[in-house]
Amino acid sequence: MTKGERTRQLIIEKSAPLFNKKGYAGTSLSDIMKATGLAKGGLYGNFKNKDEIAALTFEYAYSKIKTAILFKLSGCTTSVEKLVGILDFYRNYITNPPIPGGCPLLNTSVEADDSFPFLKTRARAAQNEMLNSLVQIFQSGKKHGELKDSIHPQREAEMMYALIEGGIVMAKINDNPTILHRILDRTREHIENNLAS
Repeated sequence: MTKGERTRQLIIEKSAPLFNKKGYAGTSLSDIMKATGLAKGGLYGNFKNKDEIAALTFEYAYSKIKTAILFKLSGCTTSVEKLVGILDFYRNYITNPPIPGGCPLLNTSVEADDSFPFLKTRARAAQNEMLNSLVQIFQSGKKHGELKDSIHPQREAEMMYALIEGGIVMAKINDNPTILHRILDRTREHIENNLAS
C-alpha cells in the first residue's frame, strides 16, 4: 500500500466505530479528526466529504461481518450446519461485535431510512446480499435433501434474518443478551425440528 492508501485505510478503520456508535448525523468531522489524529486538510486530502467517509466506513464494517461469518462457517458442510453456524455467530454479537457499537447494517438502516439516501442504498444492497446468501443455503439444503422439500427458501430466509436483527434490537435496548440467545435458540429449534429432513 502507498502512504496515501494507508492513510485512507486508517481513516476508514478509525471512523467505522464512530459512525456505528453515533450515527451519520451524530459523527462530526471533529470526531473523525480526533480519532485519526489528522487535521481537516488530512481528511479532505483523502476524501471528498463526510458522505464518502461514511459510505466507505459502512462498507468496511459490513465486510468485517461477512468475513467473520465466513470464517465461522468454514468448517460447515451441510446446509443445516451453516444455518446453525450463522446463529452461533450471533450468540456473542451483543457483547463482542466485529465493530464496536452493534450491527452496522441495522444501525445504518434505521438512521438512513428517510434521511440519507446514499447510505440507505448501501444498506439495502448489503441486506439483499445477506438475504440472498441465506436463500442459497436454504435452496441448497432443499436440493440435497438436507431440508424438507416443502420449505420456501425466500420466506425462511426472511424470517431468520428478521428474527436475528429483531433479537439484536431487543437485546440492545434492554441491555440483555439473553433475549437474543432465546431467539437464536428458538430459531435453531425451528430449523432442526421443522425444516431438517
